[in-house]
Amino acid sequence: MSATTDTPKNIHQGRNIKRFREMLGLKQEALAYALGEEWSQKRVSLLESKETLEPELLTQVARVLKVPEEAIKNFDEQAAVTYFNSFYDSSGAGAFFSSTNLHCTFNPIDKWLEVIEENKKLYERLLASEREKVEILQQIAPHKKHD
Repeated sequence: MSATTDTPKNIHQGRNIKRFREMLGLKQEALAYALGEEWSQKRVSLLESKETLEPELLTQVARVLKVPEEAIKNFDEQAAVTYFNSFYDSSGAGAFFSSTNLHCTFNPIDKWLEVIEENKKLYERLLASEREKVEILQQIAPHKKHD
């Protein structure tokens, strides 16, 4: 079988190589270097524009990228997007949120006001403590001048 007949329709193997290369954080020059002396950045660019690859070349690139050949042959971006979007469609999200009870049993504004009141009380206690310190220091200060 040829590479063309093995490849499902709309799968662009060159584009898939580019995706895997980018996911690995490799530049075209780095991939060219890893593929060997006869490779250049321009040749990698041409490789990534090919819809289908020869089996030997596919094997070599897959080995360098350390991904299975099948991943390059079969990765379909549209199928992946559809798969992940299925988690966020209205029926899925609605089912999740209705099955988990996410209704507040308190008024958030009331809780916020409680926190503000608590902060006021803490501030008043801090002020009282500081006033006591000032009084103590004022009582000690006249005695220090005479010593």
